[in-house]
Amino acid sequence: MINLFNYERRKSTVTHVGALDIGGDNPVRVQSMTTTRTDDTPSSVAQAERIIEAGGELVRLTTQGKKEAENLKNINAQLRADGYKTPLCADVHFNANVADVAALYAEKVRINPGNYVDPGRTFKILEYTDEEYALELKRIEDRLTPFINICKENHTAVRIGVNHGSLSDRIMSRYGDTPEGIVESCMEFLRIFKKQNFNDIVISIKASNTVVMVRSVRLLIAEMDKEDMHYPLHLGVTEAGEGEDGRIKSAVGIGALLNDGIGDTIRVSLSEDPECEIPVASYLTRYVRRKQGHLIVPAETYEGFDYLHPERRETEAVGNIGGDNVPVVIATRPIKAASSSSTGSESDTLSDDTSATVAAQLPLPDYIYVNDSLPENIVKGQKYILDYNVYIQLASEGKLPSADIYPIFPTEAIPFIGTINTKLKFLVLKYGTPSEEFTACLKHHPEVVVISMSTHQNKLAEQRALVHQMMIAGLKNPVVFAQMYQHSNDSAQQASNTPSAKERFQLEAAADMGALMIDGLTDGIWLMNNGNLPQEDVEQTAFAILQAGRLRMVKTEYISCPGCGRTLYDLRTTIARIKEATKGMKGLKIGIMGCIVNGPGEMADADYGYVGAGPKKVSLYRKKVCVERNIPEEDAVEHLLALIKSDQEK
Repeated sequence: MINLFNYERRKSTVTHVGALDIGGDNPVRVQSMTTTRTDDTPSSVAQAERIIEAGGELVRLTTQGKKEAENLKNINAQLRADGYKTPLCADVHFNANVADVAALYAEKVRINPGNYVDPGRTFKILEYTDEEYALELKRIEDRLTPFINICKENHTAVRIGVNHGSLSDRIMSRYGDTPEGIVESCMEFLRIFKKQNFNDIVISIKASNTVVMVRSVRLLIAEMDKEDMHYPLHLGVTEAGEGEDGRIKSAVGIGALLNDGIGDTIRVSLSEDPECEIPVASYLTRYVRRKQGHLIVPAETYEGFDYLHPERRETEAVGNIGGDNVPVVIATRPIKAASSSSTGSESDTLSDDTSATVAAQLPLPDYIYVNDSLPENIVKGQKYILDYNVYIQLASEGKLPSADIYPIFPTEAIPFIGTINTKLKFLVLKYGTPSEEFTACLKHHPEVVVISMSTHQNKLAEQRALVHQMMIAGLKNPVVFAQMYQHSNDSAQQASNTPSAKERFQLEAAADMGALMIDGLTDGIWLMNNGNLPQEDVEQTAFAILQAGRLRMVKTEYISCPGCGRTLYDLRTTIARIKEATKGMKGLKIGIMGCIVNGPGEMADADYGYVGAGPKKVSLYRKKVCVERNIPEEDAVEHLLALIKSDQEK
């Protein structure tokens, strides 16, 4: 049972992968995957060593066929000759015979239940009687058992890796495209491994949709517990993309689980050089590890909350906050110059002129907090938040220049809330405030939006606890989560393998917000940074986090795979070209896939897909349907743009 309010690692068994132990009391391991051809020994060894030098504790390589699987012997031998003990994992799809060979030469083999015995996904609806379905499971067991025996003989570990994008037609037909279907795809294989008394297993359930990924892992743990299985878990968000969006999306999904003590090894899948993934993964694990040993949060879980099937918390809409509205973004833009004691840079303090410039570049924050001083020129339609005492003074003098200005109250000012007659007010609350001080007020004033703040070592726990306390009390006021960080760019302190200050800020904020969004508790987000990061970066991160949590679409989303030895075209150059050509298409989702392994499946959530179909050949998809095949790589981006334009003109 997951403890929502006090961090503790999930208890798992230990899996032995060569010299590496995963699970149990071992630290969360970080890993990556090569993008070289596995039959190219020098290139694969060189890239594996770069991953290891960056801190990777396990290296995965694709094995399309027996030739690549057999070459793992040479790669492994060269790494050992170079003094590296890091285990290798073979990645197998479509051909169970390849897994048998790979188990001889790699310390770990990843198999995908979606295509290990079942054919590749074609989105066909298949009808099975219960007897026919049982025969299909028997067929899987008959083929899987010899592989298990090979792994036993060679002390090879196995990763059962389920991808949302490659569920078999058999599973899809019986369970649908659901977390329950994803979990059952895994459990079918786990039951066979348990029956064969093979326990050196790691499990992964991945999706490009962070909500699907997190909910599926939560459900998997519950199902495993029912059957007394406690295997270690590998976490990752597939096709997360590159750059800031890839990092934020990964941190939302992985962080939501790590913060609940779930996860024994992780990979951050970025469409970049694989060694770039390691510092991101390492930082995430270190950040969450800081929660160990925190002061207890003595909270109670609301009995109507379903951790496995969370729904958005019921709230009364206050203006555009809560109810059925998308979560809002609040930004801090002080008008006065920063004081000499402030660590903020000039970019933290936005004048009226710079506000207009930033607004042109970024989605406009729904509300701007201006402390105790309004700007000289109020922007029409912009909503402002002003300290309550200044608000009261200006209101009493009839000097409020706009109806879009709202007061914010600290906890100690609760008695003054009833003295102001406005349709929207904000109240800052921390968990631990005696309930008698705020419960009656919030019940009497449904127009109050709660700003949840925490300085606790485990702020997620306290912020969760406050909302559960409100739900238990029957309060339906919306809640905005305010998160404060301290990051400053300092090149002198920047290690080569450490994320930048901006990246650290983004990873921490995304990880802290992940579970709060998945739990359905988030009506808004307010990010602050006490450091020299540009204010526009802070605001952009807030919008990116909401988009990564599938709560608010504000820009084009790119579902792009990290690439591997299966990639059939120049992935990174293509991603850059597509991004540049489509960056203004707000809310559009475009899948960019190196090959067919997860292509149509992961792209089921995308509007359009661009998938490697053969060497330097690309096929285009609309949703799950292929609309153009085998386009020469040099022409494919133009064909994609023409397809999008044609659909928009209809």
